[in-house]
Amino acid sequence: MTKPTMNASGTDSQRTNQPPHRQAYDESLWWGLFSAGGVCFAVLLPSAILFFAVLLPLGWLPANALSHERASALLFSVPGFLFVGAAVCLPLFHAAHRLRHGMFDLILGRDTTNKKLMYGAAALLSLLALGLVVAGMLR
Repeated sequence: MTKPTMNASGTDSQRTNQPPHRQAYDESLWWGLFSAGGVCFAVLLPSAILFFAVLLPLGWLPANALSHERASALLFSVPGFLFVGAAVCLPLFHAAHRLRHGMFDLILGRDTTNKKLMYGAAALLSLLALGLVVAGMLR
């Protein structure tokens, strides 16, 4: 009879018939993007809603505060690029992380596949959003 071997988590890997636990070295990156996206979502979205949906329609800001020319100049600039990155891209990674861990909790699919799908979709949509801003800057 062979001697039982202990895996990295300290449990007997022969009795459980499971592979040894592997450390996820990229998990801190995803948690960082998750928290940054949550902060940007909680801070920037309410202020943007206040500006676009309350203050402008009520006339509490000057009428030309968001004319087409001014809005285009603001959006298609470096500050606009940073705003889109903070208001669109980081919340996309926040949502991707929530969806991935929700699917993990519900035991839907494989975690490695879900990770690639969720973060890949967030990355593609982020590239699209930032690419549109850059295309507007070059025009």
